[in-house]
Amino acid sequence: MPTNGLHQVLKIQFGLVNDADRYLTAESFGFKVNASAPSLKRKQTWVLEPDPGQGAAVLLRSNHLGRYLSAQEDGRVACEAERPGRDCRFLVLPQPDGRWALQSEPHGRFFGGTEDRLSCFATAISPAELWTVHLAIHPQAHLLSVSRRRYVHLCPQEDEMTADSDTPWGVGALVTLIFQNRQYCLQACDGRYLRSDGRLVGGPEPHARYTLGVKAGRLAFKDRDGRYLAPGGPAGTLRAGRSTRPGKDELFDLEESHPQVVLVAANHRYVSVRQGVNVSANQDEELHHETFLMQIDQETKKCTFYSSTGGYWTLVTHGGIHATATQVSANTMFEVEWRGRRVALKASNGRYVCMKKNGQLAATSDFVGEDEQFILKLINRPILVLRGLDGFICHRRGSNQLDTNRSVYEIFHLSFSDGAYQIRGRGGGFWYTGSHGSVCSDGERAEDFLFEFRERGRLAIRAGSGKYLRGGASGLLRADADTPAGLALWEY
Repeated sequence: MPTNGLHQVLKIQFGLVNDADRYLTAESFGFKVNASAPSLKRKQTWVLEPDPGQGAAVLLRSNHLGRYLSAQEDGRVACEAERPGRDCRFLVLPQPDGRWALQSEPHGRFFGGTEDRLSCFATAISPAELWTVHLAIHPQAHLLSVSRRRYVHLCPQEDEMTADSDTPWGVGALVTLIFQNRQYCLQACDGRYLRSDGRLVGGPEPHARYTLGVKAGRLAFKDRDGRYLAPGGPAGTLRAGRSTRPGKDELFDLEESHPQVVLVAANHRYVSVRQGVNVSANQDEELHHETFLMQIDQETKKCTFYSSTGGYWTLVTHGGIHATATQVSANTMFEVEWRGRRVALKASNGRYVCMKKNGQLAATSDFVGEDEQFILKLINRPILVLRGLDGFICHRRGSNQLDTNRSVYEIFHLSFSDGAYQIRGRGGGFWYTGSHGSVCSDGERAEDFLFEFRERGRLAIRAGSGKYLRGGASGLLRADADTPAGLALWEY
């Protein structure tokens, strides 16, 4: 699998939670820091950077301000340094319970406190100097074993998760990180949780909860007995091993999970590369050869389709479409036109991709008719987490409506029918649009929503009214946006 942006390790962004359950916050006014926020949002998001001096020290940069946390000799702290200096160097000291102590490297004192009374002057570690790491990235991703260079995926035949896949192909490679009570659970694509003995269980029981560790930008998961998850045996079965310290075997990279899709042509057959290099609509079932990884270019908004055989779709002589390209180029880019329940694809020659009589695809049409339209189905998000500019979508307490500004996420379930999606939430109720564009979550019947993959990692959701779902000042999810942009785009 080439590295044309397909293997992309996520930058670890996180919040730091103190002993009083408040988040470290960087304020724009005066570049002050406090620990007063009850939830994780933009001002509470930090990035860990290695010290340029190649030592053990690290730098803490505010993702909101782009400035660095610093501690002076007298204990005063601020987040105003545009470039990291000596006072910006900290040592991360992981504690037995997984929390961090942050020690000023030049001054030897520990950082902590409550509310606006933060300082770096403590000579010893007390509960006030301990911080819990809460990841701020989207929780659905691929997990790559650093030692084996293999991806973790669900192995339903053996009732376990294994790190033995060369590529993160199919729905089984999707892992969801669930943050609960300062700990993390690993949830497989079928909704079950990984227990430390390697078994999959129905709920987040104590042995299925892990303390998160971060080492050199990689993740480690420690169980309640102090042992770390690691792949073991020939199959790479994921379970807690003997190690009580995270080494290479216990470290994992978190990689972006691009949408994987299947396409159905006007002949009701799946687009496939099963029979060779030609991309053809000639299969009656969807398997690996009918699944394509769809990646959207951030600048042009055009997309590529990558096949399980290791090639991108590419435009060839006389308008043919082959899955043979190993590098991204102009001929591998396709413009997607969203046409309700169908899509049309325009190739780099300015013509639309159509299905020929023998089922092969070719970019030879100047207009869109039945043979130029395809059903596009997302297959690697059976469970869905949605995050907008203000936060995650969650149920509003005591209501059937949905909030769009929450720091904790909620999982929704997807089903698909004839080019449209149905979204089901807690208790089995379906999403639907109510009066004045409000979106409710307790429907007995499903409303059809259209997904449009508009940007890399972000989609727009269109209701039956033709309006797009968006967040806003009220914090409620509404179907009243005319265009798929800004507050109407959702990280998924």
